[in-house]
Amino acid sequence: MARTATPTTGWLLRGQDGRLTAYAPTVDGLLRWTENRPGGPDWTGPERITVPGLEPHLSLCRTPQGYVYLFGVRTRRTEDGRTDTDVVYATQFQPGRALTPWRSIGTPYGQDRERAARIGAPAAVVDKNGPQVFVRNAGGGVCGRRQDAKGVWGPWTDMKGSQVLDSLATAVTDEGRAELLALTDGNVQSWRQEEPGGPLKRVRNIPADPLPGSAACLAAGEGRVSHFWREAADSVLRVHTRAVGDPEDDVVPVTLAPSDDEGTGPVAAVRTTIDGHDCTVLAQRTASGLPAVAAYPTGDEAAGAFWSKTGEACAGAPALALDALGRVVLAAFTPDGGLCVTRQKDEAGLALGRWVRV
Repeated sequence: MARTATPTTGWLLRGQDGRLTAYAPTVDGLLRWTENRPGGPDWTGPERITVPGLEPHLSLCRTPQGYVYLFGVRTRRTEDGRTDTDVVYATQFQPGRALTPWRSIGTPYGQDRERAARIGAPAAVVDKNGPQVFVRNAGGGVCGRRQDAKGVWGPWTDMKGSQVLDSLATAVTDEGRAELLALTDGNVQSWRQEEPGGPLKRVRNIPADPLPGSAACLAAGEGRVSHFWREAADSVLRVHTRAVGDPEDDVVPVTLAPSDDEGTGPVAAVRTTIDGHDCTVLAQRTASGLPAVAAYPTGDEAAGAFWSKTGEACAGAPALALDALGRVVLAAFTPDGGLCVTRQKDEAGLALGRWVRV
């Protein structure tokens, strides 16, 4: 199975000094935009960072201190005409500053180039101890590798799974417990840590017919993680939230209210307080290309989400983040590769300001 450059939503992150950074993968590298000051509104960029052989898909994760890890797959032609494939990563310690050198952590297959070439795109997360990265392996399962608290990478581990599509998603709870979501041909598979920093263990499958490229996760408070995906039959968003200790036979996902313009790809999600209530804000790209936003009370998925379109046509999937002032920031890439941003206004409800191209 070949890798697919599926859209991702986790490309807008707040750094160590409170400034937001937007990252866009491109051929042989990435583009980066950085806020000039915490809370904006001015930005610098795009700055091109060249990484020969880096494929146009990035998975990003953030430490509690605001350091950002960037993971990708690099392919390079050898002198004998064959192709080397490896998972690589770099770290950004401060917004706008140079990344560390890109380091290879290999693949689960050592020198077996044929099987290494069949790994999927990476999905990364930072748990209590440090970063972990996961890939769909050549057999359709999942393999993972983790860094310990001393910064030492352990071996690649076969986490089992089967018939996994090239669409993995991760999240970490406030206490540092990680979860992994994989969409498969016929169900939704997931893994979770029973305790922060512990091993990830399989959770009972959820029967589903998920749409490839639509996986997303969000920490939902009180030790819970929400898993999102779209059903292939109607593209409507499903969400399933469960905490450690919840009954495993409680596997019925909730269908969020459909929009009048079919949603596509993964949903971006962020938690914030709106009018004194803990809410989950969602953003998606609609079939017409416009971004759409919605919100519902966190933990009450059955309340439904009601979508409102905004802005102009975008490419890929939009992203959400909270800026240094706690405002919701919605960002999207234009079809010609530019970055557009809108921020929450200082008024009741979830009111967004005008879109600005940066």
